[in-house]
Amino acid sequence: MAESLMNTLKQKAIAIKLITRMDKPIGTYLLLWPTYWALWIASDGWPNLHLLLVFSLGVFVMRSAGCVINDIADMKVDGRVERTNNRPLISGMISKDEALSLFGVLIGIALGLVLTLSWPTIYLSVVALLLAACYPFMKRYTQLPQVVLGAAFSWGMIMAFSEAQGQIPPIAWLLLTANLLWTVAYDTMYAMVDRNDDLKIGVKSTAILFGKYDKKIIGILQLLVLGLLFTIGEMLAFGWPYQLSLVISAGLFSYQQMLISNRERQQCFHAFLHNHWVGMVIFIGIFVEYL
Repeated sequence: MAESLMNTLKQKAIAIKLITRMDKPIGTYLLLWPTYWALWIASDGWPNLHLLLVFSLGVFVMRSAGCVINDIADMKVDGRVERTNNRPLISGMISKDEALSLFGVLIGIALGLVLTLSWPTIYLSVVALLLAACYPFMKRYTQLPQVVLGAAFSWGMIMAFSEAQGQIPPIAWLLLTANLLWTVAYDTMYAMVDRNDDLKIGVKSTAILFGKYDKKIIGILQLLVLGLLFTIGEMLAFGWPYQLSLVISAGLFSYQQMLISNRERQQCFHAFLHNHWVGMVIFIGIFVEYL
Protein backbone atom coordinates (compact mmCIF):
# COMPACT_ATOMS: atom_id res chain seq x y z
CA MET A 1 0.00 0.00 0.00
CA ALA A 2 2.87 2.35 0.80
CA GLU A 3 4.39 1.65 -2.61
CA SER A 4 1.06 2.40 -4.29
CA LEU A 5 0.79 5.69 -2.42
CA MET A 6 4.32 6.64 -3.42
CA ASN A 7 3.57 5.88 -7.08
CA THR A 8 0.42 7.99 -6.91
CA LEU A 9 2.29 10.89 -5.34
CA LYS A 10 5.03 10.57 -7.94
CA GLN A 11 2.47 10.70 -10.77
CA LYS A 12 0.82 13.76 -9.26
CA ALA A 13 4.21 15.46 -8.89
CA ILE A 14 4.91 14.81 -12.57
CA ALA A 15 1.45 16.14 -13.47
CA ILE A 16 2.09 19.32 -11.44
CA LYS A 17 5.46 19.79 -13.15
CA LEU A 18 3.86 19.45 -16.57
CA ILE A 19 0.78 21.60 -15.99
CA THR A 20 2.87 24.42 -14.49
CA ARG A 21 5.44 24.05 -17.34
CA MET A 22 8.35 23.69 -14.93
CA ASP A 23 9.91 21.54 -17.63
CA LYS A 24 9.57 24.43 -20.13
CA PRO A 25 10.99 27.55 -18.46
CA ILE A 26 10.79 29.81 -21.54
CA GLY A 27 7.66 31.54 -20.24
CA THR A 28 9.38 32.28 -16.93
CA TYR A 29 12.37 33.77 -18.75
CA LEU A 30 10.18 35.96 -20.96
CA LEU A 31 8.41 37.27 -17.87
CA LEU A 32 11.52 37.53 -15.71
CA TRP A 33 13.88 39.52 -17.97
CA PRO A 34 11.56 42.54 -18.47
CA THR A 35 10.76 42.52 -14.74
CA TYR A 36 14.49 42.72 -14.09
CA TRP A 37 14.83 45.56 -16.62
CA ALA A 38 12.31 47.54 -14.59
CA LEU A 39 13.69 46.53 -11.18
CA TRP A 40 17.22 47.64 -12.05
CA ILE A 41 16.13 50.92 -13.61
CA ALA A 42 13.61 51.70 -10.85
CA SER A 43 16.24 50.95 -8.19
CA ASP A 44 18.93 52.96 -10.02
CA GLY A 45 21.08 49.87 -9.95
CA TRP A 46 21.04 46.75 -7.78
CA PRO A 47 17.57 46.32 -6.10
CA ASN A 48 17.49 45.36 -2.43
CA LEU A 49 17.36 41.65 -1.60
CA HIS A 50 13.72 41.76 -0.49
CA LEU A 51 12.52 43.23 -3.79
CA LEU A 52 14.69 40.86 -5.80
CA LEU A 53 13.32 37.79 -3.99
CA VAL A 54 9.67 38.88 -4.04
CA PHE A 55 9.62 39.77 -7.74
CA SER A 56 11.70 36.74 -8.79
CA LEU A 57 9.51 34.30 -6.87
CA GLY A 58 6.42 36.20 -7.94
CA VAL A 59 7.33 35.76 -11.61
CA PHE A 60 7.76 32.00 -11.15
CA VAL A 61 4.55 31.55 -9.15
CA MET A 62 2.36 33.73 -11.39
CA ARG A 63 3.68 32.14 -14.55
CA SER A 64 2.88 28.72 -13.10
CA ALA A 65 -0.59 29.88 -12.07
CA GLY A 66 -1.16 31.31 -15.55
CA CYS A 67 -0.25 27.99 -17.16
CA VAL A 68 -2.70 26.13 -14.90
CA ILE A 69 -5.63 28.45 -15.57
CA ASN A 70 -4.76 28.42 -19.28
CA ASP A 71 -5.02 24.62 -19.39
CA ILE A 72 -8.32 24.71 -17.49
CA ALA A 73 -9.72 27.26 -19.93
CA ASP A 74 -8.49 25.25 -22.93
CA MET A 75 -9.69 21.80 -21.85
CA LYS A 76 -12.17 21.62 -24.73
CA VAL A 77 -9.70 22.68 -27.40
CA ASP A 78 -6.28 21.34 -26.36
CA GLY A 79 -7.18 17.83 -27.44
CA ARG A 80 -7.81 19.09 -30.97
CA VAL A 81 -4.48 20.88 -31.35
CA GLU A 82 -1.39 18.89 -32.35
CA ARG A 83 0.97 20.69 -29.97
CA THR A 84 -1.27 20.41 -26.89
CA ASN A 85 -3.17 17.13 -27.20
CA ASN A 86 -1.09 15.38 -24.52
CA ARG A 87 -1.34 17.97 -21.73
CA PRO A 88 -2.09 16.62 -18.21
CA LEU A 89 -5.77 17.62 -18.13
CA ILE A 90 -6.33 16.01 -21.52
CA SER A 91 -4.45 12.81 -20.69
CA GLY A 92 -6.14 12.48 -17.29
CA MET A 93 -2.94 12.80 -15.26
CA ILE A 94 -4.68 15.49 -13.19
CA SER A 95 -8.36 16.32 -12.73
CA LYS A 96 -10.00 19.69 -13.23
CA ASP A 97 -10.73 19.97 -9.49
CA GLU A 98 -7.10 19.21 -8.66
CA ALA A 99 -5.95 21.81 -11.18
CA LEU A 100 -8.29 24.40 -9.67
CA SER A 101 -6.93 23.60 -6.21
CA LEU A 102 -3.37 23.98 -7.50
CA PHE A 103 -4.28 27.33 -9.04
CA GLY A 104 -5.68 28.44 -5.68
CA VAL A 105 -2.50 27.40 -3.86
CA LEU A 106 -0.29 29.28 -6.33
CA ILE A 107 -2.42 32.42 -6.08
CA GLY A 108 -2.25 32.10 -2.28
CA ILE A 109 1.56 31.99 -2.44
CA ALA A 110 1.57 35.02 -4.76
CA LEU A 111 -0.71 36.86 -2.34
CA GLY A 112 1.63 36.06 0.53
CA LEU A 113 4.54 37.52 -1.44
CA VAL A 114 2.73 40.70 -2.47
CA LEU A 115 1.51 41.36 1.08
CA THR A 116 5.13 42.03 2.05
CA LEU A 117 5.05 45.08 -0.26
CA SER A 118 3.50 48.53 0.15
CA TRP A 119 -0.24 49.12 -0.16
CA PRO A 120 -0.06 50.96 -3.51
CA THR A 121 1.79 47.97 -4.99
CA ILE A 122 -0.72 45.58 -3.40
CA TYR A 123 -3.53 47.47 -5.13
CA LEU A 124 -1.66 47.25 -8.43
CA SER A 125 -1.29 43.50 -7.96
CA VAL A 126 -5.06 43.14 -8.33
CA VAL A 127 -4.71 44.27 -11.94
CA ALA A 128 -1.95 41.69 -12.45
CA LEU A 129 -4.23 38.95 -11.12
CA LEU A 130 -7.14 40.01 -13.33
CA LEU A 131 -4.94 40.09 -16.42
CA ALA A 132 -3.48 36.65 -15.67
CA ALA A 133 -6.93 35.16 -15.01
CA CYS A 134 -8.71 36.61 -18.05
CA TYR A 135 -6.01 36.12 -20.70
CA PRO A 136 -6.73 32.42 -21.39
CA PHE A 137 -10.34 33.26 -22.26
CA MET A 138 -9.53 36.16 -24.60
CA LYS A 139 -8.81 33.92 -27.58
CA ARG A 140 -12.53 33.16 -27.72
CA TYR A 141 -13.63 36.81 -27.88
CA THR A 142 -10.91 38.85 -29.57
CA GLN A 143 -8.37 38.52 -32.34
CA LEU A 144 -5.86 40.25 -30.06
CA PRO A 145 -5.32 37.89 -27.10
CA GLN A 146 -1.58 38.53 -27.48
CA VAL A 147 -2.15 42.16 -26.45
CA VAL A 148 -3.77 41.00 -23.20
CA LEU A 149 -0.83 38.63 -22.65
CA GLY A 150 1.53 41.55 -23.27
CA ALA A 151 -0.24 43.60 -20.61
CA ALA A 152 -0.10 40.65 -18.18
CA PHE A 153 3.61 40.11 -18.87
CA SER A 154 4.34 43.83 -18.43
CA TRP A 155 2.36 44.78 -15.35
CA GLY A 156 5.08 43.58 -12.99
CA MET A 157 7.24 46.39 -14.40
CA ILE A 158 4.71 48.96 -13.15
CA MET A 159 4.65 47.25 -9.75
CA ALA A 160 8.46 47.36 -9.63
CA PHE A 161 8.51 51.14 -10.07
CA SER A 162 5.68 51.59 -7.58
CA GLU A 163 7.58 49.65 -4.94
CA ALA A 164 11.10 50.94 -5.63
CA GLN A 165 10.27 54.61 -6.20
CA GLY A 166 6.83 55.10 -4.68
CA GLN A 167 5.63 56.46 -8.02
CA ILE A 168 5.10 55.41 -11.62
CA PRO A 169 7.15 57.75 -13.85
CA PRO A 170 6.69 58.07 -17.64
CA ILE A 171 9.69 55.81 -18.26
CA ALA A 172 7.81 52.96 -16.57
CA TRP A 173 4.99 53.28 -19.10
CA LEU A 174 7.49 53.41 -21.95
CA LEU A 175 9.01 50.16 -20.68
CA LEU A 176 5.55 48.62 -20.42
CA THR A 177 4.76 49.65 -23.99
CA ALA A 178 8.04 48.27 -25.33
CA ASN A 179 7.52 44.97 -23.55
CA LEU A 180 3.88 44.72 -24.61
CA LEU A 181 4.82 45.19 -28.28
CA TRP A 182 7.67 42.68 -27.93
CA THR A 183 5.27 40.17 -26.38
CA VAL A 184 2.79 40.58 -29.24
CA ALA A 185 5.65 39.99 -31.70
CA TYR A 186 7.00 36.80 -30.14
CA ASP A 187 3.61 35.38 -29.19
CA THR A 188 2.44 35.88 -32.76
CA MET A 189 5.34 33.62 -33.77
CA TYR A 190 4.08 31.14 -31.19
CA ALA A 191 0.53 31.42 -32.57
CA MET A 192 1.84 30.77 -36.09
CA VAL A 193 2.69 27.25 -34.90
CA ASP A 194 -0.97 26.51 -34.12
CA ARG A 195 -2.60 28.67 -36.81
CA ASN A 196 -3.98 25.84 -38.94
CA ASP A 197 -5.45 24.04 -35.92
CA ASP A 198 -6.83 27.30 -34.49
CA LEU A 199 -8.59 28.11 -37.76
CA LYS A 200 -10.34 24.73 -37.67
CA ILE A 201 -11.59 25.04 -34.10
CA GLY A 202 -12.37 28.75 -34.11
CA VAL A 203 -9.67 30.00 -31.72
CA LYS A 204 -8.55 33.58 -32.40
CA SER A 205 -5.01 35.02 -32.49
CA THR A 206 -2.91 37.78 -34.01
CA ALA A 207 -1.34 35.17 -36.30
CA ILE A 208 -4.79 34.66 -37.85
CA LEU A 209 -5.61 38.39 -37.79
CA PHE A 210 -2.36 39.42 -39.47
CA GLY A 211 -2.66 36.66 -42.10
CA LYS A 212 -0.20 37.03 -44.99
CA TYR A 213 1.19 40.20 -43.39
CA ASP A 214 2.30 38.35 -40.24
CA LYS A 215 6.05 38.54 -40.90
CA LYS A 216 5.95 42.21 -41.86
CA ILE A 217 3.89 43.19 -38.84
CA ILE A 218 6.18 41.21 -36.53
CA GLY A 219 9.11 43.08 -38.10
CA ILE A 220 7.41 46.44 -37.56
CA LEU A 221 6.71 45.54 -33.93
CA GLN A 222 10.34 44.56 -33.43
CA LEU A 223 11.50 47.90 -34.87
CA LEU A 224 9.10 49.77 -32.57
CA VAL A 225 10.46 47.83 -29.59
CA LEU A 226 14.03 48.79 -30.48
CA GLY A 227 12.97 52.41 -31.02
CA LEU A 228 11.28 52.61 -27.63
CA LEU A 229 14.21 50.95 -25.87
CA PHE A 230 16.60 53.36 -27.60
CA THR A 231 14.47 56.28 -26.41
CA ILE A 232 14.52 54.91 -22.86
CA GLY A 233 18.30 54.64 -23.05
CA GLU A 234 18.57 58.25 -24.19
CA MET A 235 16.32 59.42 -21.35
CA LEU A 236 18.51 57.59 -18.84
CA ALA A 237 21.75 58.74 -20.50
CA PHE A 238 22.88 55.14 -20.99
CA GLY A 239 26.14 54.62 -22.85
CA TRP A 240 27.67 52.11 -25.20
CA PRO A 241 26.98 48.88 -23.21
CA TYR A 242 23.23 49.43 -23.45
CA GLN A 243 23.41 50.63 -27.06
CA LEU A 244 25.44 47.52 -27.92
CA SER A 245 22.74 45.35 -26.36
CA LEU A 246 20.21 46.95 -28.72
CA VAL A 247 22.44 46.32 -31.73
CA ILE A 248 22.79 42.67 -30.73
CA SER A 249 19.01 42.47 -30.19
CA ALA A 250 18.47 43.87 -33.69
CA GLY A 251 20.64 41.05 -35.00
CA LEU A 252 18.65 38.51 -33.01
CA PHE A 253 15.40 39.91 -34.39
CA SER A 254 16.82 39.62 -37.92
CA TYR A 255 17.65 35.97 -37.27
CA GLN A 256 14.09 35.38 -36.06
CA GLN A 257 12.77 36.87 -39.30
CA MET A 258 14.87 34.34 -41.18
CA LEU A 259 13.45 31.52 -39.07
CA ILE A 260 9.81 32.45 -39.75
CA SER A 261 10.36 33.26 -43.43
CA ASN A 262 8.68 30.04 -44.64
CA ARG A 263 6.16 29.86 -41.77
CA GLU A 264 7.24 26.31 -40.91
CA ARG A 265 5.88 25.18 -37.52
CA GLN A 266 9.15 24.12 -35.94
CA GLN A 267 11.01 27.17 -37.19
CA CYS A 268 8.32 29.52 -35.89
CA PHE A 269 8.48 27.78 -32.53
CA HIS A 270 12.27 28.07 -32.52
CA ALA A 271 11.96 31.79 -33.29
CA PHE A 272 9.61 32.18 -30.33
CA LEU A 273 12.03 30.39 -27.99
CA HIS A 274 14.89 32.52 -29.30
CA ASN A 275 13.38 35.65 -27.68
CA HIS A 276 14.82 34.51 -24.34
CA TRP A 277 18.20 35.71 -25.62
CA VAL A 278 16.79 39.12 -26.53
CA GLY A 279 15.50 39.67 -23.00
CA MET A 280 18.77 38.49 -21.49
CA VAL A 281 20.97 40.63 -23.75
CA ILE A 282 19.00 43.79 -22.95
CA PHE A 283 19.19 43.01 -19.23
CA ILE A 284 22.95 42.56 -19.47
CA GLY A 285 23.18 45.98 -21.15
CA ILE A 286 21.18 47.58 -18.34
CA PHE A 287 23.11 45.68 -15.66
CA VAL A 288 26.49 46.80 -17.02
CA GLU A 289 25.32 50.42 -17.16
CA TYR A 290 24.82 50.41 -13.39
CA LEU A 291 28.15 48.76 -12.48
